[in-house]
Amino acid sequence: MHMDPMMPIIVGVILSILLITLVMHTIRQPAVIAYLIAGIVLGPSALGLVTDQVILDRLGQFGVVMLMFFIGMEVCPKKLISKWRVALIGTCLQIGASVLIVNLIGKFFDWPFTLCVLLGFIVSLSSTAVVLNLLHARNELETQHGQDALNVLLAQDVAVIPMLILISMLSGEKISTAEATLQIIGGIVLIALCAWIVIKPNFRIPMFGEAVQRDHELQVFGALFLCFGLALLTGLFSLSSALGAFVAGMMIAAAKEAHWVHESLESFKTVFVALFFVSIGMLVDIDYVMAHWGSVLMLATTVLVLNTAINASVFRLLGETWGDSIYTGSILAQIGEFSFVLAAVGVSGAIITHDDYQLVVAVIAVSLLLSPFWINFMRRYATSISSRERPAKITSSEPS
Repeated sequence: MHMDPMMPIIVGVILSILLITLVMHTIRQPAVIAYLIAGIVLGPSALGLVTDQVILDRLGQFGVVMLMFFIGMEVCPKKLISKWRVALIGTCLQIGASVLIVNLIGKFFDWPFTLCVLLGFIVSLSSTAVVLNLLHARNELETQHGQDALNVLLAQDVAVIPMLILISMLSGEKISTAEATLQIIGGIVLIALCAWIVIKPNFRIPMFGEAVQRDHELQVFGALFLCFGLALLTGLFSLSSALGAFVAGMMIAAAKEAHWVHESLESFKTVFVALFFVSIGMLVDIDYVMAHWGSVLMLATTVLVLNTAINASVFRLLGETWGDSIYTGSILAQIGEFSFVLAAVGVSGAIITHDDYQLVVAVIAVSLLLSPFWINFMRRYATSISSRERPAKITSSEPS
């Protein structure tokens, strides 16, 4: 019987992910780091086992949608509103400070203003997947620093949309009046939907009746329909599909349906999120990294230190203790997955060259790889500071 030529590739990819993930678990590192390393190893610049990047990119985009859907299910809208100062003011200050510092550096190296803005945006975004995996693993999602980090991450994910619009405008790409109108209408619809979720008591989703809750197959397709249906709707309004999936997750959480949706779709999310980070790892050019390893490592370390300082200062200004501020700042120090999207837009808009793009991709990937070790290091430092300010809150696994 004829064997499909894709079968050895599929087996090789799964085996590589399994082995690398086992190693990462042994040293207590997040699974997403294993997926990223697997992508680097399997990519065209290393073993070259997988060369069809287009298919992986598509699957990876589904992973982002599912990831944002599950993030939405972690959110309590009323709690999010009660923390609006952290989400809105904190994120604006953090992004503004990043852009300002990069602009100051850019003046020294005579960088164009558009490039400084793009790099400032890229550096300011943190990794939702890495942070949430870490907070879940440490049972810290409901702690003060966990909620602060989550609020900033959600605000950053929403901020990606105006970032993309602004970068497109700065690169000379014109946005049509029709597209701008669609985006405004879509934004109003999403705001109205979120308001309905918050205001309406005993919010229920009509399609999720008792028949669906009793049938596992209907649960899977019902949840997938809501997730990708709202993702499609926001896409039609020229907004981020991931944003629509996030709102769908909030609807599930508000309707108290999150428990069975988590159970039904957890395996789907794991596979697609793994493919997303594998596809990111495949973007890394090993030859380029080896030729410029000193610059890449120095820039990645600088980013971790700089982002920790910026985030810690912002949280301190918002009233947190220095111990919690430093720890939360280190949690958000790495550069996130959506920064790859901004970098790709920068290349298509001729803001950065192909070589600069390879440098940006390498720095993002290395910052993600170093992030767990950096957080562990800063956690010990923050604990010592917190113990002098008040009892060691950040070391507790109990919800605050």
